[in-house]
Amino acid sequence: MSDGGISVILRAGDYESAHYALALAAAALAVNKPAVLFFTMSGIRALQGPPPSLEDWDRDAQNRARGVGDFETLLQACVELGARFIVCEMGLRSLDIDRASLRADVPFTVAGIVTLLEETKPGMHLVSL
Repeated sequence: MSDGGISVILRAGDYESAHYALALAAAALAVNKPAVLFFTMSGIRALQGPPPSLEDWDRDAQNRARGVGDFETLLQACVELGARFIVCEMGLRSLDIDRASLRADVPFTVAGIVTLLEETKPGMHLVSL
């Protein structure tokens, strides 16, 4: 991977934020830039399901009908292209979410903010949604 890239903190539990986080990461990976996805607080719900328990989930079908990349397509692209998935331990505890309720097909690590900062290398952008 070349310099640059993106780390995305997803803390919102709505479809639009989760979809855009995946789109940002997939785009970075597609141009050979590293991508880190950090799921915390309500954003952790994006890794439950399928389907995830996100607000406005019906937008996914609308996106698919309009030819916009849907949630599953973007998520699988991120997995296949090598995004780093981190689930916040503090967020799991705060919302009392059982790790076992998260998707088995997404290779995530349970860690904290320090790990996110370590994974966000010099030159990478840090974005919060």
